[in-house]
Amino acid sequence: MGGYILRRILLMIPTIFGIMAISFAIVQFAPGGPVEQVISDLTNQSSGDRLSGGTEMSQELSQDSAYRGARGLDPEFIAKLEKQFGFDKPPLERFVTMMWDYIRFDFGESFFRNTAVIDLIAQKLPVSISLGVWILIFSYAISIPLGIHKAVKDGSAFDVWTSGIIIVGYAVPSFLFGILLIVLFAGGSFFDWFPLRGFVSDNFDSLAWWQKPLDYMWHMTLPLITLLLSAFATTTLLTKNSFIDEIKKQYVTTARAKGLTESQVLYGHVFRNAMLIIIAGFPGAFISAFFTGSLLIEYIFSLDGLGRLGYDSIVRRDYPIVFATLFIFSLMGLVVSLISDLIYTWVDPRIDFERRDV
Repeated sequence: MGGYILRRILLMIPTIFGIMAISFAIVQFAPGGPVEQVISDLTNQSSGDRLSGGTEMSQELSQDSAYRGARGLDPEFIAKLEKQFGFDKPPLERFVTMMWDYIRFDFGESFFRNTAVIDLIAQKLPVSISLGVWILIFSYAISIPLGIHKAVKDGSAFDVWTSGIIIVGYAVPSFLFGILLIVLFAGGSFFDWFPLRGFVSDNFDSLAWWQKPLDYMWHMTLPLITLLLSAFATTTLLTKNSFIDEIKKQYVTTARAKGLTESQVLYGHVFRNAMLIIIAGFPGAFISAFFTGSLLIEYIFSLDGLGRLGYDSIVRRDYPIVFATLFIFSLMGLVVSLISDLIYTWVDPRIDFERRDV
């Protein structure tokens, strides 16, 4: 197993490198980079004299700039912008420098926030951790027992009506359900039971120690319900189908013939084999819960987390944040994938990755 772990860790290096290289190459062809963003902001808000730094435009102004909206601007001003954002260097040199910094976990500073990227991520992390951890706990705590019970009661009335609820929950986009909850319970047209925005109340620091967790859960109730609706649907059906496949196998019939109870058969024999496919999907669920899955929900409920930070950075072309979050979550995904393989061997000792070709 030690050799397998070492090979997987070594394979992470070219994988991360490939992800970052492809993303970096795509960005080079994307219009509206940070230089154009600044030019657009300045041309919309300032006069021509201020754009050239407040000096007389004695030099010949750029008429054929590579940037849209730069016509009439001082070439020296454009050159300063390029140097400020690092675009005065060739793309290959910028990429090599970026990767060398990232290997040392030096993510630089944001282009437009004047703050270290790692500090920004640390500021937004509590919101994403809260959403991600609770969604993973609740979704697995609900979907696995429900999926097992549906497998045991396959074809019954319970199985039919719960499948209907699950299918509807999966089909309805989570952001629409979130809007519905806001309209119903957050001061919309009906009840005003829950706060509309924020992670905690403005007076959170002045609350008593026992009031703080209540205030926290009060704010998190609607976002968690919104995310939970679609999060547990796939895992529930996957668990049910996996258990049904295992229940039909010969070793289950043999275990029952030996006089084992149904509980012993399900949780002593079937569970370990059926849960392998659930474990295989854990890395994707983990990354989705912490980043991609909560993007729209963070916007709807005004939660300032990593999903919102990443989206705003893409729109704003704040490349240090974009590439740093991509690097961190890609690395997290690879590490979690390795952990999932190790859990495989714990759940089913018959699996030996050491003997398999990677």
